Amino acid sequence: MRRGYDCRQMKIILANPRGFCAGVYMAIDVVDQLLEICPDEPIFVYHEIVHNRHVVQRFQRRGVRFVESVEEVPDGSIVVFSAHGVSPEVRQLAKAKKLLSVDATCPLVTKVHAEAIRYARKGFQILLVGHRHHQEVVGTLGEAPEVMQVVESPADIPSLKVDDPEKLIYLTQTTLSLDDAGVIIEALKRAFPQIKEPPASDICYATTNRQMAVRAIAPQCDLVLVVGSANSSNSVRLTEIAMNMGTPARLIDDRSELKREWFVGVQTLLVTAGASAPEDLVHELIEELVRTHGAEVEQHDVRHEEVEFGLPGSLKSLMRERGIDPEGRRIVRGDEGSRLREWFGAHNIPFRIVDLTVQGTAVAP
Repeated sequence: MRRGYDCRQMKIILANPRGFCAGVYMAIDVVDQLLEICPDEPIFVYHEIVHNRHVVQRFQRRGVRFVESVEEVPDGSIVVFSAHGVSPEVRQLAKAKKLLSVDATCPLVTKVHAEAIRYARKGFQILLVGHRHHQEVVGTLGEAPEVMQVVESPADIPSLKVDDPEKLIYLTQTTLSLDDAGVIIEALKRAFPQIKEPPASDICYATTNRQMAVRAIAPQCDLVLVVGSANSSNSVRLTEIAMNMGTPARLIDDRSELKREWFVGVQTLLVTAGASAPEDLVHELIEELVRTHGAEVEQHDVRHEEVEFGLPGSLKSLMRERGIDPEGRRIVRGDEGSRLREWFGAHNIPFRIVDLTVQGTAVAP
């Protein structure tokens, strides 16, 4: 007899894509490689490398030290800038302390920084749509604070100070909900009909794809579980989107946070994960749900992601200094279907993949 919450078998749908994006892979890989090539040197990371409690704690157990100020890093030490990016002021302070700075900023965040610099030089005022205290927004704002204002909601618009409506552009935080950003952007366009928009959307492909998967699948389900930490903006947005679709949703760090009462009457469950949540946490959650519910599992593929980033230039330079050739090394976020089948097979869990993609594949830019 199964021990658990309910005697009825439950159907679990795994959303794909879910979990780590290429930018998170890159940031984590940077720290992994530094631990390998600098085994006897302390590694400092400015802020959390990504917004996930488990990722941070795992690195802490390996000796990585996370700091909230560059001032905490001893002169001449190695410091890693997190995936969320930093302001020029932080970079200058690191330079003044002769720190060996390794930049793990997501390339899609770097794109927004570059846009802010470019439009500021052209004499534009910039309205940055996002959460004022999120580290990504703090870093982007630092690129041109004299011409940039943060817009968190339509309620902020009446207090904006705009000198020339014809030289006005909006940029966005990369991890926003498409719905939330859309509401603010439409309000900005009503208030400032001549406002410019970025050449391409600033909301990253991974955020968009994970939100799209939840929108497509959540209405079929009785409950949505999002694996991710509470300080992960994109994980919180996934939870909100599910609830906006009319399906109850819970954000959990891991399986230890499951509560029996959530599953009363639940026959179909959607499981997804934020872009900074490790896949092994999803596997552990599935094991627990199968143990307690005898559940069957399907993965519903809404998008297939095939994304590559090069190693950060600062890491390549350090590797060359240590006699390691970085050429040809890439950060790849590819399809995990075959590996997933192996894992389910090894754990004797019934599993199949349902392809819901329009053309069978959708490659992220």
